[in-house]
Amino acid sequence: MNLAPNPAFRSDSAASLLRTEILNGTSAPGALLAESAVAKRLGVSRVPVREALFALEREGLVEFSSTGRAFVKALTPQDFEELYVLRLALEPLASRLAAQALKADISKLEKNLTTTRRARSVQEVTLLDLEFHQIILEASGNARLLKLWRSLRGELELWLGRLHRSHQLQTKETLKETVDAHQSIIESFRSQNPSTCERLMREHILGWREWLPLFP
Repeated sequence: MNLAPNPAFRSDSAASLLRTEILNGTSAPGALLAESAVAKRLGVSRVPVREALFALEREGLVEFSSTGRAFVKALTPQDFEELYVLRLALEPLASRLAAQALKADISKLEKNLTTTRRARSVQEVTLLDLEFHQIILEASGNARLLKLWRSLRGELELWLGRLHRSHQLQTKETLKETVDAHQSIIESFRSQNPSTCERLMREHILGWREWLPLFP
């Protein structure tokens, strides 16, 4: 028996492929994502491609012009500042709220750090970096705080990936600096009080701000 094609599956597959190309830098910031060209390349109709582009727009990875053409989101320094301010508001608070739970069980952060040490690409470092911070948000026990952070996840991954690639080209130290910073955060959850954990996370996010001059 022949099964009818599943448009949702094709749309999800198209979104997954386009997302990967955007986040790893294959599709450059500002690049045109023409429906017809993408559909031809993927071997699908334009409908799932259009649905995929709308999904990626909701994630903050694609933007549409006034004429309806889709482009890879080109984040500006102003975008960085807005993301930075939101991280600075959300993550130190989450660290204070998560401190007791993580002091009782730090295993998820430790596992993440072990995996990060073995990362073989800058893209892996970026994904594991965001996973590390999401673990802390999840441990905070505050569902609304986590929801707000997750709403930024696409743009954070887009920007952090670009920062990491730029940093790696100029310093070759992206992996080491990420591991060292996260090791310090783990130690704070092991031994410090919630207020100190909050302060150290704030200092960590402030350090992220210092990477902006490295970005071309």
